[in-house]
Amino acid sequence: MNRILAIFKRPELRNKVLFILGLLLVSRLIANIPIPAVDASQLQSFLTQNQFFGLLSAFTGGSLSTLSIAMLGLGPYITGSIIMQLLTMIFPSLEQMYKYEGEAGRAKFNQYSRILTVPLAALQGYGFLALLSRQGVVEPLSLAGWVSTLGVVIAGSVFLMWLGELITEKNLGNGASLLILAGIVASLPTNLRQAAFTYTPDQLFTYLAFTLVALAVIAGVVFITEAQRNVPVTYARRVRGDKLYGGVSTYLPMRVNNAGVIPIIFALSILLFPGVIANFFAGSSNAFIAKVALWLQTFLQPQTFTYGLAYFLLVVIFTYFYTAITFDPKSISENVQKQGGYIPGIRPGPMTAQFLSNLLNKVTLVGALFLGAIAVLPNIVQGLSGITAFTVGGTSILIVVSVALEMMKQIDAQLSMYEY
Repeated sequence: MNRILAIFKRPELRNKVLFILGLLLVSRLIANIPIPAVDASQLQSFLTQNQFFGLLSAFTGGSLSTLSIAMLGLGPYITGSIIMQLLTMIFPSLEQMYKYEGEAGRAKFNQYSRILTVPLAALQGYGFLALLSRQGVVEPLSLAGWVSTLGVVIAGSVFLMWLGELITEKNLGNGASLLILAGIVASLPTNLRQAAFTYTPDQLFTYLAFTLVALAVIAGVVFITEAQRNVPVTYARRVRGDKLYGGVSTYLPMRVNNAGVIPIIFALSILLFPGVIANFFAGSSNAFIAKVALWLQTFLQPQTFTYGLAYFLLVVIFTYFYTAITFDPKSISENVQKQGGYIPGIRPGPMTAQFLSNLLNKVTLVGALFLGAIAVLPNIVQGLSGITAFTVGGTSILIVVSVALEMMKQIDAQLSMYEY
């Protein structure tokens, strides 16, 4: 409460918070403006029968359940970011731009991600609309109808991306993460109401166990997010004129989870995209294509073992991938050496880089396994308990808690700056 009061006592911080809340409100408003020619009863029936699209609707904050103009959410933008990050491993020029050209290089790299969002939104939007049209959810569209509806859907995704960029500029949290958080929190009252309606006295123990697991997951996420391995660094003494510099010991913090919530979002985007394509080709006249699409649909059903295993492995892989991008042992080793520092017992230069790389792999393994376990644990509990009200389970908790922690840290940093 003291922090909240301190925020609202300072005009600049207060204006930032109100501005962000206003943009989150705008995002929720456009999430409830439906595109034309939608049969609401057919849509509800389709989402109830199809677990995959029920999960996708929850992940987009309910935008898909109303077939709103923001029905794709931030999916195309996140997918575009993933593709660009993967391309840095293939094209050295992109890696050079992202890692070594400073703010200007990263700004140009992010611009490419934004441009890539448009064709991806067009592809995903067409796939969704074509599938829903075959299911009778959307009325048959003329050519002009297709062009106008797709244009609106693409504009909705780009508009959300823009809102996320505006939020990020305020330095109180990542805009895309906050928009996803807002969507998850917005679906909470509906989930609670559904849980209350389906509750029976014999489920009391099950509901209590589910609540305890949720609290344990929250505690675990906080613990792992805050955990870090401190690597000791000593700076050699240097004499300049009649003054003595250095000779101090400090530490290099190596976080257990450097990637934050990004691996979860990346993993979900990768899992959802093939499912959308598979649903689109499921009714193909080509028997082989239809068979492959059906197999992919079965493989990616949210409650199956294969889906859980794929989800777990993707989270682990993306944790390592994103950590490798954000934490470069070689550059850190060079910076420490330039400043006259060294890790006790380790030779400066390549030996230090190798030591940091090995240590990073070990520390990241703990964080990656924990993130993967928490991501699939609530799905296991849901399968055992039979409670289906909370569709995305641990993923929701993971995103909400991680984003909230990150936002708290940035607010603390802003308050500390004002105090100084």
